[in-house]
Amino acid sequence: MISSLRGRVLNASGSSLVVEVSGIGYLVNATPAFVLACREGDEVHVHTNLVVREDSLTLFGFASRDELEVFALLIGVTGVGPKSALGVLSAMSPTDVARAVEADDDAAFRRVSGIGPKTAKLITVSLAGKVVAPVASAPGAGVATGGVADDVLAALTGLGWSERLAGEAIAQTLEASGEAASSSVPVLLRLTLARLGPAQQGARVR
Repeated sequence: MISSLRGRVLNASGSSLVVEVSGIGYLVNATPAFVLACREGDEVHVHTNLVVREDSLTLFGFASRDELEVFALLIGVTGVGPKSALGVLSAMSPTDVARAVEADDDAAFRRVSGIGPKTAKLITVSLAGKVVAPVASAPGAGVATGGVADDVLAALTGLGWSERLAGEAIAQTLEASGEAASSSVPVLLRLTLARLGPAQQGARVR
C-alpha cells in the first residue's frame, strides 16, 4: 500500500498530478482544487489511497489526512466508486460531508455529479456515526477557521507554506473578499495563492 508521497510535481493538469519520487513518476488522481494549488517544480506531500483492481492500480491523492479518511469511508459505501468519492470531495470538504451526514441531508450528495438519490441516501446511512463535524471555535491570531478555510489551509501546508503564513493569508483573503471567497475551496485557494504570490516563496517551510 502506498499511503503517501513526497516529491516534485512534474505535471499538474485537470484532475491529476505526476509526482516524482526518487526518479519515479507517480500518476495521482486528485481534486481540481488540489491540482490547481500545485505548480510544476514544487515539492508536495500527498496523502494517498491505492485502489487495486484486477486490471489496474490507481492512486488517489489528497492534501489532508481528513480528506483521505473520508475518501476511504466513501468507497466503502455500496455504489460509490473511487471516481464518485473523488467527485464528492471535489464538491464538498470533509467538514461539509460530516455535517450533511449528521443532518441526514442526502440532498447535499445528490448535487454531486454521478451520485443518484439511492446512493446519496446510502452515504448518509452508512457514514452515520463514522464522521464528526468539528465544533466551531474562535479563530486565533489571524488564522482562518471553518470547513472551506481548513481545507485550503491543509492544501497550502501540504505545498510547503508555514501554517502561520497560510492561515494569515486565508484570513486576509476572507476579510477582503467576504462570502465570495468562502463559497468553495477552489475559489478561496485561488485567491489566497494570488495573495501569497511568488515573492513570498522564501517563506515556505523547508
